[in-house]
Amino acid sequence: MKYDLIFTKQAEDDLRGIFEYIAFELLAPENAAGQMDRIEKKIQSLAKFPEKYRLYDREPWKSRNTRVVPVDNYVVFYISDKDTAVVTIVRIMYSGRDIDKPMDEYSD
Repeated sequence: MKYDLIFTKQAEDDLRGIFEYIAFELLAPENAAGQMDRIEKKIQSLAKFPEKYRLYDREPWKSRNTRVVPVDNYVVFYISDKDTAVVTIVRIMYSGRDIDKPMDEYSD
């Protein structure tokens, strides 16, 4: 079964922010494009194997079947739904930050 992929507005904003930070703050547009390619490739792989990565162990996310996939220095949070065959990309964040706090804020 192949899953459809959808992005929350927050995930789209996260991707844009990552690209802009690398391209404009770090002045490395080639690196920004390469990072986007690697993140997008990993996300595309979720359409075939959404259960491959570990569950995020904090509630309420764990009971929602939220999973975490690492991509270089970033983590992608997503929810897979077997009934609808949809993977929802929830957040994409730099793994060096406190990821629990923004996830707790987003859960409301």
